Amino acid sequence: MMKKTIAVTLALVGLSGLALAQGDAERGEELAQTCAGCHGTDGNSASPDFPKIAGQNTRYFIEQMEAYQDGSRVNALMQGQVAALDDQDIRDLAAFYAQQEPNFGEADPDLVELGREIYRAGLQESGVMSCMACHGPQGQGNAAAGFPRIAGQHADYTISQLNAYRTGYRADEPAENARMTDGDTRMMRAIAYRMRDHEIEAVASYLEGLH
Repeated sequence: MMKKTIAVTLALVGLSGLALAQGDAERGEELAQTCAGCHGTDGNSASPDFPKIAGQNTRYFIEQMEAYQDGSRVNALMQGQVAALDDQDIRDLAAFYAQQEPNFGEADPDLVELGREIYRAGLQESGVMSCMACHGPQGQGNAAAGFPRIAGQHADYTISQLNAYRTGYRADEPAENARMTDGDTRMMRAIAYRMRDHEIEAVASYLEGLH
């Protein structure tokens, strides 16, 4: 009888741990009220200065929030916003935004062909791999690997981030302890470094209208 009770207790603890790891979207919606001024009530920001985070996968979202907290991704505004969040808060926010429906813009017709080519096939002469290989055919990202959803993202924001990778750091303010958020593989740094301005502009525009 005791063994059965212990087994049931462990099972309940396991379920509780699973719920904790997944996050509570309803609570996340309450927490997200403080984020709405920049990112919109549902994660679809109106301003290209702030990224759309609706539909973003939870792993990527959590990793970025943790990077802001430990100072490895530098942005004074974001670091102030996440400073008081605990692990559960971040997971709840991640769960909320992951459930939101992202909206999409329109690509510049003059840039669509080049943007599509880069996204799907890369740039062989420059050694740039296709974006689709990591971010999926529709830009939905890869949740298991933590590769972000990028479809529908503001073109201006995508350009700013690719330029940040290209210049050697992904940070809005230089900092000695800032490290790139593409890991030891330096994948995004290598890709962005080999891209020219008009190529970055084209793929960013294509992504804004990709759906």
